[in-house]
Amino acid sequence: MQAGPGETLRLPQQSTSPAPQPPPFDETNVTEPTCHKPVMLAELVEWLQATPAKVLVDGTLGGGGHTAELARQVLPSGRVLAIDLDPEALDRAQAALEGLPVEVAIGSYTAIPKLLREHGLLHVDGILLDLGLSSDQLADHDRGFSFQSDGTLDLRFDRTRGEPAWKLLARIDEKSLANIIYQYGEERLSRRIARKLVAQRRENPIRTADQLANLVRHCVPRSKKGHRIDPATRTFQALRIAVNEELTQLEQALKHLPDCLAPDGRLAIISFHSLEDRLVKHAFRSDPRLQVLTKSPLLPSETETTENPRARSAKLRVAKRKSQTN
Repeated sequence: MQAGPGETLRLPQQSTSPAPQPPPFDETNVTEPTCHKPVMLAELVEWLQATPAKVLVDGTLGGGGHTAELARQVLPSGRVLAIDLDPEALDRAQAALEGLPVEVAIGSYTAIPKLLREHGLLHVDGILLDLGLSSDQLADHDRGFSFQSDGTLDLRFDRTRGEPAWKLLARIDEKSLANIIYQYGEERLSRRIARKLVAQRRENPIRTADQLANLVRHCVPRSKKGHRIDPATRTFQALRIAVNEELTQLEQALKHLPDCLAPDGRLAIISFHSLEDRLVKHAFRSDPRLQVLTKSPLLPSETETTENPRARSAKLRVAKRKSQTN
């Protein structure tokens, strides 16, 4: 959650000791457009019970891989409503969705209840959320997601609203910046990084992704020779979560999405960050409307993580809407 000028940053209440987790994919070497590979596709088809005549929602269209396969599975009489906050994602996915029973809409997955009404739907048989960053967004150097990018450090999923990361870095105080990096990036050297970034902006504003990455690398040494995770990974992740208010959006969605499901309808969420997974786990377990189907998160296979390294930190949790609630 980001604070406006003159406001106090309020971070979600989390443990002061971040739990260990697989680090995010190292984006350092992404210099060319990458081929989008949907994560845990077979598992999603199975757990969402994507069969003919089902009506499903993909709340995070991204590159369209999940949407396209789900649409093929619900043929001939089913349909899929695909939503994405990033208008550019909808444009990119058109080719993958051509000829399939898919309707697309621009918006956040928090707006799914409203978007369902607009498309004449009261309840659906399944909802998918694939949280985090898509390959296509990472490959867009104008948005600053890649460490190698010399484009503007934006990091927003929707560039028509909100505050880009470079503006956040230009105004936020050192303590609040350290809190963001620690809480959202689970970076133990957050204070050192924040001190460096604030000192740097006094001399020269931080405007590009590669500029930020190089500054962070001077603060966070690699843990061992040949380590594949770039030292800037967690800081970039933290800033992206902050400018997009990702945890706040997820909390809101978890409150309302169960009401969008028909009895026995399923909600499947893929997360890539321990804080996201923790929110999903607690929401599923505490919601009287839901029955948890995956007591522990499902993980991608070794084959998938070998073929698609970005899948390695993915966790899939699934719950279904109870036929009756107490």
